Amino acid sequence: MSAVGRGQALLGVLVALVLVTVPWLGVDAWAFDAPAASGGPLGWLTALVDGRWDLGLVRAPALMAGVLAALAAVVLPRAEPWRRVVLVGATALVVLALLVPATLLQVGLRDGTEPWFHVNDASYQVELAGERLLDGDNPYGAGYAGTGLERFYSLDGTPVTDGRVEAVALDHLAYFPGLPVLGAVSAALPGPLGDLRLLMLLFALALVPAALLLPGPLELRLAAGALLAANPLLVRSTWFGILDAPVVLALVLAFALALRGRWGWTGVLVALALAQKQYAVAAVPFLALAAWQAGGGIALRRAGIAFAAVLAAVLVPFLLWDPRAFVDATVVYGTSAYRVVGYGLSGLLVDLGLVERDGSYPFAPIALVTWLPATVVLLLRQRRDPAPWRAALGFALSFLVLAWIARYFQTSGFVYPLTGLIVAAQIALAPLLGRDEEEATR
Repeated sequence: MSAVGRGQALLGVLVALVLVTVPWLGVDAWAFDAPAASGGPLGWLTALVDGRWDLGLVRAPALMAGVLAALAAVVLPRAEPWRRVVLVGATALVVLALLVPATLLQVGLRDGTEPWFHVNDASYQVELAGERLLDGDNPYGAGYAGTGLERFYSLDGTPVTDGRVEAVALDHLAYFPGLPVLGAVSAALPGPLGDLRLLMLLFALALVPAALLLPGPLELRLAAGALLAANPLLVRSTWFGILDAPVVLALVLAFALALRGRWGWTGVLVALALAQKQYAVAAVPFLALAAWQAGGGIALRRAGIAFAAVLAAVLVPFLLWDPRAFVDATVVYGTSAYRVVGYGLSGLLVDLGLVERDGSYPFAPIALVTWLPATVVLLLRQRRDPAPWRAALGFALSFLVLAWIARYFQTSGFVYPLTGLIVAAQIALAPLLGRDEEEATR
């Protein structure tokens, strides 16, 4: 494929990304009975929509970016460096248009009303946990009633402490310490900058340069970066406040640095991902096998030592602070307090009457006979055929099995196997498109 052909293919991907994402952009926002937002540094933005959530404002820039990308495909220059400038600019424009308006409008609406409006309870609780850290208090072991979080669940600002709605986050903090640490970073910032979703936005945007570390022609890397940063799942996660972006970024960087043989940094990044969300555990065996295949025991030890050191640095202080509170919140409570709500086996078992919606769920024995064997089979395939894309694909497929048997799983979690598939596809396509580029230059 010629350079112009690859550029037009990239622009086609950008247009398709807009077409797929825009119909879902901004839907299912919390239906808060809140006053109209006014004032604040983002008051100029909220004033455009009379202080209310508005789908037109968040979708119009994205659709315009898609139109401009389509026009760029028609007039794409052949000469360098103008072709590259157009491609980089179009990618940046589409990603920014899909991510930034919705996030800024949510932040502005919240800043112009009250902190329990126009926010998700996950990001709100992590911010509150960060404030406790800054005050020298343990975010684990104490409830969150009386912090303002109890006003979120009524959707109208009145406190909910009587059990009339499910508000499990008022009792414990189920997240691993990496997220409260990020919450402390946000809490230290003034005004609307203290909204954790702005930090999530930066992590999401960083996925584009992260993809540039993966192999392949520029067009392939830009396409992968756009798909990683601005797919519908991560776009919603960012403005809604589901806190997936830093974990996804750490995993992408881990796969990229693994290809470069930077096993110490690979271990660091996987540990940082796992210190935030337990989902990252699905990547550990595949990257460990890749390290052993590439550099034997030396590479595996280097990655393992870095992984253990960073994970211990994040977790051990909280374990020493109050071990019972930490384990009860993140392990006992985090795996059993939520209702059985899944899109696979758990939902089927509830429908068949074999498991109660509010009862226990036998995750461990189910995982031993499903997820563990499936992961072993994928690792054996990777061992027999150590193609560089196998680790990312194995992570994606293993995670899908894990999602299918999980007790509690949100649709936002599908961003992790999607990330693995995008990374695997980029790594697999890189040598094919690279050969085309070499032949075109001869």
